[in-house]
Amino acid sequence: MFKKHDVRFPAEGGIELSAWLFVPEGQKQPLPAITMAHGYAGTKYHGIEPIAEAFADAGFVVLVHDHRGFGESGGEPRHDINPWQQITDWRRAISYLQDRPEVDENRVGLWGTSFAGGHALVLGATDRRLKAIVSQVPTIDGHTAGSRRVSPENVAHLEELFAADDRAQLRGEPLATQVIVSTETAQNSSYKATDAVDYYLKKAPPGLWENKVTLRSTRWARMYAPGEWVDRVSPTPLLMLVAEHDHIAVTDLALKAYERALHPKRLVMLKGGHFDPYEREIETASRAAIEWFGSHL
Repeated sequence: MFKKHDVRFPAEGGIELSAWLFVPEGQKQPLPAITMAHGYAGTKYHGIEPIAEAFADAGFVVLVHDHRGFGESGGEPRHDINPWQQITDWRRAISYLQDRPEVDENRVGLWGTSFAGGHALVLGATDRRLKAIVSQVPTIDGHTAGSRRVSPENVAHLEELFAADDRAQLRGEPLATQVIVSTETAQNSSYKATDAVDYYLKKAPPGLWENKVTLRSTRWARMYAPGEWVDRVSPTPLLMLVAEHDHIAVTDLALKAYERALHPKRLVMLKGGHFDPYEREIETASRAAIEWFGSHL
């Protein structure tokens, strides 16, 4: 059994990040803890709460935060995804957990999924406060993955949009935006695959999420290559959860990154595609993560 608390903690720029804190009941001494966050344009409402609950049931204090500009967190502009800012904010989440009286500050692990699975690799490589890392269906190389989603004949048009947005910002105009998911071929969007559309729209929290992201978020995503950090996570233990048929955080890129990782490491293959770890494969994914955190925290 556990109690769930709504909490907020400060981040750079005078904003506050919104989070849920899950605390196992009956604790008599500080417990190991896990800090969690969702991926690209996701919030804590997008299907990861059951995983946090499984961790709390297993005896971990769990913190799940919304990235700035999303969900119930502060920050302007809204719907803006700068991976390095998100990583900086996540360090604040780690510090917040360490300062909680319920938490053993020397036993903190991190769980990230999708775009935040990439953040998990960067943080695992650069923040030795973390004692175990779980990177689920992670972004590895935004340029390579993006090139598979955007056909070569459309790249020039995308670059024109980026350039026009930059010049508009110079003139003080609002940031250009695009939708996150759409099945319409002519509409500029982050994802067009049916499983992505279904997941984002089905899990969308009413009033707390819009199908919108800044255009420059796409440029940043295409520049982001967290897989470059994978061999630096060691000696922190790394578990990678990879979906067999992932066309979002592409399977072969994740497997190649795992091969570059140093020990201690473990790979668990999940059935299905990118969004199955939140649904059909959630029990397998959660159990593997609990075993990993249990062994190393």
